[in-house]
Amino acid sequence: MVYQGSNGVMQAELVALMRDVASRDETAFKRLYDRASAKLFAVVRRIAVSEAAAEEALQEAWVRIWNHADRFDPAMASPITWMTTIARHAAIDAVRKGSERVSKTTVVIDEELAEKLPAPGSTADGLTGPQLRRCLEGLEPDRRGMVLLAYSYGYSREELSRRFDKPVATVKTILRRSLIALKECLGGR
Repeated sequence: MVYQGSNGVMQAELVALMRDVASRDETAFKRLYDRASAKLFAVVRRIAVSEAAAEEALQEAWVRIWNHADRFDPAMASPITWMTTIARHAAIDAVRKGSERVSKTTVVIDEELAEKLPAPGSTADGLTGPQLRRCLEGLEPDRRGMVLLAYSYGYSREELSRRFDKPVATVKTILRRSLIALKECLGGR
């Protein structure tokens, strides 16, 4: 069975599996892996340029999940949201360590990128991918590219400065103003 949503049964099962993994239950870890691995691979694959880098990041994410399962708190996040956050950070860390980055071509907004900007599972506030996409498309292409590279791929201000040939302070201002514009577009969320 693969993770397919946040219905109550699946959610309760994942919470129980996380609790068992925190107790170092290897069988529970295998079941958790079977249920969530495809979802987590999709997350890291969107960040890593190559499939090999994505596989490596996914492996690191699962090591982190195993080592830190005792830190999971179902009152703070759903299991899939917690694991997705770990996977995303593992992928960003892998990209930062290596020379691998997204291509130098123009960053194109698509559903996949638009979905990644809000925190995983944050639809409780009514934000949808199409709403965010519409707001992102309202930004100038360079500003949109900076926002996507910074918040989807983990680019630092210094890396953005080099890529867009702008001073770091200017990049910081552009990011700040772009986020304000996005917030206003989304109705002050």
